[in-house]
Amino acid sequence: MKVCLIDNYDSFTYNVEHLLKTQDVQVEVIRNDQISVDELVLSNYDAFVLGPGPSNPSNAGICNDLIKYFYKVKPILGICLGHQCIGYSFNSKIIRAKNIMHGKTSMISHNKQTIFKGLKVPYHVMRYHSLIIDSSTLHKDFEIIASVQENSEEIIMAIKHNKYNLFGVQFHPESIFSEQGNKIIANFLEIVNEQ
Repeated sequence: MKVCLIDNYDSFTYNVEHLLKTQDVQVEVIRNDQISVDELVLSNYDAFVLGPGPSNPSNAGICNDLIKYFYKVKPILGICLGHQCIGYSFNSKIIRAKNIMHGKTSMISHNKQTIFKGLKVPYHVMRYHSLIIDSSTLHKDFEIIASVQENSEEIIMAIKHNKYNLFGVQFHPESIFSEQGNKIIANFLEIVNEQ
């Protein structure tokens, strides 16, 4: 299996790469401004992982075009900024979070399915973000598959397209402070194998 990991100029990219490689897959890391959609088509990847990054979805290089071109035909997992890019590509508003979460942990709820299969609820994750998908603008083709309650407000922690294998997680599964982050990656790769 060959996975393309898009590097959004973030130091965590190599932790994501390491986590993918522990699952015995071939990983190619490509910076978000150093490849075109046409080149990605020719490369024949089995799946894409859109990594975290310090910017915002309007400044994430190839990510949005990649999502729009491939989401119906190749599994995609977005992590943090990659997750926000998925929302942004489907016209969700990306807003500043009321609580800035840089290096903070949370206990989240999830649906125990797809990428969360076999994980306990609540689930302990590491968060590094100041932006979130505005849940009131989430596209109708998506469902919230994980969330956290903050100040009586539901904050999206993961989404899934209702028809295609397009997933986003706001937290960092590659962090040692996210419980069994490798299981999320393994579940995603199992979905890739089944497609």
